[in-house]
Amino acid sequence: MKKALVIGAGPAGLTAAYELLTKSKDIEVTVFEESECFGGISKTVNYKGNRMDMGGHRFFSKIPEVNAWWDKMLPMQGAPTYDDIILNRPMPLSKGGPDPEKEDRVMLTRHRVSRIYFDSKFYDYPISLKLETFKNFGFVTTMQVGFSYLAALLHKRPVDSLENFYINRFGRKLYSMFFEYYTENLWGRHPREIDPSWGAQRTKGMSIMAILKDVIEKKLKKKNRKVETSLIEEFKYPKLGPGQLWDVTAGEVEKLGGTIIKNARVTKFHRDENNVLTSLTYEKDGQEFTVEGDYFISSMPVKDLVAGMNDVPPEPARIAAGLPYRDYMTLGVLVPKINLENKTDMKTVGNIVPDCWVYVQDRKVKLGRFQIYNNWSPYMIKDLENTVWIGLEYFVNEGDEFWNMTEDEFSRIGVEEMIKLGLIDSPDVVLDTHMEKVKKAYPAYFDTYDEIDKLVSWLSSIENLYCVGRNGQHRYNNIDHSMVTSFETVKNILSGKKDKSNIWNVNTEQEYHEETAKNEAEID
Repeated sequence: MKKALVIGAGPAGLTAAYELLTKSKDIEVTVFEESECFGGISKTVNYKGNRMDMGGHRFFSKIPEVNAWWDKMLPMQGAPTYDDIILNRPMPLSKGGPDPEKEDRVMLTRHRVSRIYFDSKFYDYPISLKLETFKNFGFVTTMQVGFSYLAALLHKRPVDSLENFYINRFGRKLYSMFFEYYTENLWGRHPREIDPSWGAQRTKGMSIMAILKDVIEKKLKKKNRKVETSLIEEFKYPKLGPGQLWDVTAGEVEKLGGTIIKNARVTKFHRDENNVLTSLTYEKDGQEFTVEGDYFISSMPVKDLVAGMNDVPPEPARIAAGLPYRDYMTLGVLVPKINLENKTDMKTVGNIVPDCWVYVQDRKVKLGRFQIYNNWSPYMIKDLENTVWIGLEYFVNEGDEFWNMTEDEFSRIGVEEMIKLGLIDSPDVVLDTHMEKVKKAYPAYFDTYDEIDKLVSWLSSIENLYCVGRNGQHRYNNIDHSMVTSFETVKNILSGKKDKSNIWNVNTEQEYHEETAKNEAEID
């Protein structure tokens, strides 16, 4: 029997393991996970009954295969959630679906509210062109935004940096207000130093024109209007957070006969003279173990993958070593209430603001975003009606000043910044805090990234190596993109296909998923 060794029990790794086990009886599957839990950056942390979503994960896809896969693991709700019941709030229900009040294995439908907090005011994300926006701007800023956008239309800049990409799409004024500082805070680099492909990937179809088109079509109540991912108004979400999907998947993998080894850090890959991987070495409990395999599916960071290989040529070794990442820290803060007033027409428990997460554009704080876990799922909170559970998100570099803070130091900074932003009045109202860190959360698009095609070419030459997922491909993939890289990998393995371009091409072209989902409109 052939052996497949899968590195990483995040979305890509577990998807690959499950797909192999369900589509072939001739492949033995072993998954190696460095940590104690499943899901990678999509894990859910349970702290004293309050759950934290690492990074905020909307489940939304235009790919029928992905949606069907999610529905198999976590069927859509067939009865209202706790907060919908309290608020008498209508929500789409799936006939015969599970009742989230009685069952855990269920996917919820949630409202997407995600705004920008700038100058103590809320703005839609992405920016919407409505009266409230212009009121917040004031007359002078509104004029500046309009003329700035017209200037960008007339004088297109060369798309050789993320800065120019954003200015071309939104004009310099909006760029300076809502993109420049946030991007620099996120990546630790000014947008002029960052490759424009990151912006193209993360804001597909998003521009002033797309926003205008969406506004007009809404007004005309156009049926079957095509909605860009950044403009969706509802999304799916596991009852107990994103990690629940991967906990369930891991359980299914083991039921199918797959082996998952936790706390197993893969450190070495052994290649023979024919450029074929023969085995890997992992560390567990202070010991080293070597395992032979036929197929190697890696979702670990490309940098670490290449560093662990023997006899790597100088160029691929240099490019891989130079790939940058941004790390992530979050502080869970439990309070009785927050000061932000709910001025929307959306009802919420406790009348808190309805946002799932909020982008912070205030230059006097280091905080990049904050999540309000109450709004992701009512089951993320131990005491939904009397507490608000917030996640303060900081983008850092492993080993920097923030990363090296103690939990008490980090907690003090986070609470101070909440006071600066007016979220709370005093540290005395804070009931509890909890710190979490995630290494290599965001693959970055600068330094040697512009040479990644050479590295991809070399990696693809290793016949039995398949790189999948966000870190496996050093690409800022969403969950569905990561899963599709694994779908494609399994198809290649089972068909004997040698060319891996289909795996690396996932999420590289704007119309990729529209092409794969042409029949979706007919189904609807």
